[in-house]
Amino acid sequence: AARLVAEHDLLLTQRLILRPDIEANFYSKEDRERDIGAGLSDLAFGIRLRYEIRREIAPYLGVTFTQRMGDTADLARIAGQSSDDVRVIGGLRLWF
Repeated sequence: AARLVAEHDLLLTQRLILRPDIEANFYSKEDRERDIGAGLSDLAFGIRLRYEIRREIAPYLGVTFTQRMGDTADLARIAGQSSDDVRVIGGLRLWF
């Protein structure tokens, strides 16, 4: 398996940061128990907006769109699942 991830922080202000990201997952062989096909399995695109109260404390909100690809999408459809997914995320980033 291989995962490629790219993300970049865009400073809107000194404390408000927008982070777009993209992720791709590849598998060398099929795993029917986990509904994963060989090759490019899925692509995910997301964006997060965080506010750094201090550099160590930053709440964030975001949205992620995931699209299953190829055999993985076919296996999802056979199982009665959708081949795409949208999620709203939120959290708190902490540094120690």
